[in-house]
Amino acid sequence: MKTIEVVAAIIVHRGQVLCAQRGDSKLDYISRKYEFPGGKVEKNESLEKALIREIKEELKMDINIRSHFTTVEHAYPDFNIIMHGFLCNVNSRILQLSEHLNIQWLNKHELDNLDWAEADLPIVEKLKVSNYE
Repeated sequence: MKTIEVVAAIIVHRGQVLCAQRGDSKLDYISRKYEFPGGKVEKNESLEKALIREIKEELKMDINIRSHFTTVEHAYPDFNIIMHGFLCNVNSRILQLSEHLNIQWLNKHELDNLDWAEADLPIVEKLKVSNYE
């Protein structure tokens, strides 16, 4: 089975985390689920450069990467994913959706209110018990 390496931005602004809803997908288990935005790492690209590029492409947003938060390995029915999550800050909440249906800025105690993609759940759980601000 194919393994995909991706990066995810845990974008924090004024104590709240940016949660992005995926668009429709032929794969029911990720269609319209919430996720931490990001994407695939290209060949010869650092994780940080990939994350900055992906957030610029998907949200037209400039991020400041603070630190690596966690790496998640998850097996979906059709592929495996290795996701590197990074805590990031932004100076402004201004963004432009190009791939996502919706975004929400939530406090950590509100994160359970969303229908998350399975691979993102370990990040959600770690956020709920961490001091990420």
